[in-house]
Amino acid sequence: MKSNWTTTTIDDVCSLVTDGAHNSPKSVEKGYYMASVKDFTEYGFEFSSCRKISEEDYEKLRKQGCVPQKDDVLVGKDGARYFEDIIIYRQDEQPALLSSIAILRANRQKITSEFLYYTLKTPSIKKVVRDNYGSGSAIPRIVLKDFKRMPFSYPDIDEQRKITALCSVIDAKIQVNNQINKNLEQQAQAIYRSWFVNYEPFDGTKPDDWLDGTIDDLGTEIICGKTPSTKKSEYYGGNTPFITIPDMHGCVYIVSTERYLSDAGVASQPKKTLPPNTVCVSCIGTAGLVTLVSEESQSNQQINSIIPKEGISVYYIYLLMQTLAETINKLGQSGSTIVNLNKTQFGKIQVMIPSKRVLQDFDSLCRPLFDKILSNQKENINLSELRDTLLPKLMSRELDVSDIDL
Repeated sequence: MKSNWTTTTIDDVCSLVTDGAHNSPKSVEKGYYMASVKDFTEYGFEFSSCRKISEEDYEKLRKQGCVPQKDDVLVGKDGARYFEDIIIYRQDEQPALLSSIAILRANRQKITSEFLYYTLKTPSIKKVVRDNYGSGSAIPRIVLKDFKRMPFSYPDIDEQRKITALCSVIDAKIQVNNQINKNLEQQAQAIYRSWFVNYEPFDGTKPDDWLDGTIDDLGTEIICGKTPSTKKSEYYGGNTPFITIPDMHGCVYIVSTERYLSDAGVASQPKKTLPPNTVCVSCIGTAGLVTLVSEESQSNQQINSIIPKEGISVYYIYLLMQTLAETINKLGQSGSTIVNLNKTQFGKIQVMIPSKRVLQDFDSLCRPLFDKILSNQKENINLSELRDTLLPKLMSRELDVSDIDL
């Protein structure tokens, strides 16, 4: 038998509804993390490119309530992806947050954090927000007063747990796959350091037949992406991934993107098409992110992509590019605070080129690790689709969970 649900507001079911800092303290090289919407991934923040602030500034923001607690629900509320980035915060790091992120703390007497999280991720709720609560400013956003008055329906705690248990099992499997992938990538990075930094298989000395070259020497071509005309709707909505910097966060392979190109969109710029196993490197704005292409794709102009030469291991290029993130950022600044490294500058960065025999052996050693990473990422896409299919049915009470025995 289906239980009765109570309808109230988000403000009523939360003990705290606030957001991060409305001022942006000065960045420092060593300090405390300060996260914004650009640092979001599906299950937490990516801290590798997160900026840092001083201890003094951090303590001020902590006292102002800008540092989330574990199990708080965090929502990206400003920018193009407003109300798309939603997480339950469970990482050990304690970042201060900018005002582009809302902090919601569930009132445990009424709702669980998980029920709040999954409700906000329901497609119907997102549509309600976009249709009724977004501001009319040039930058899309939802303001806190509107957040607080949003309607919120919930059953008793027991039924909440039954509803969220089904989705939580799926998310747990996704996170296990993510952890496995992180470990596999760390193994590949360790092999890279052993071979190409410490030269351990070569008696600790760089072999004489290894060459000094540039990034240009690694690829048959370096492609700087381009965005097809956004005024032509027929260029979008097809099956070809269109890679942008937000797609590159927290993943080894690009297996899904926010936008896709149609056949017409691809045909409008055929020389920008990237084959599988191309290495993408972000070189403008958030620079130094590195990903691999899993299927034929295109990218925007913020990304330079290397199509490996025959005999040059794609995994060597991928791991090498990770070590060059700091170099890319420094070269791309040129007196400006915004990193902008063009294709010519990128291609001239000096690199080491091992012998083809060594690269072949390295490729054979790393390929199983990267194949498993790609397999796990594809499985996660399928699991996410299953979860997203179940979620609206659970929240709309189309699926009755009252008889589930947890």
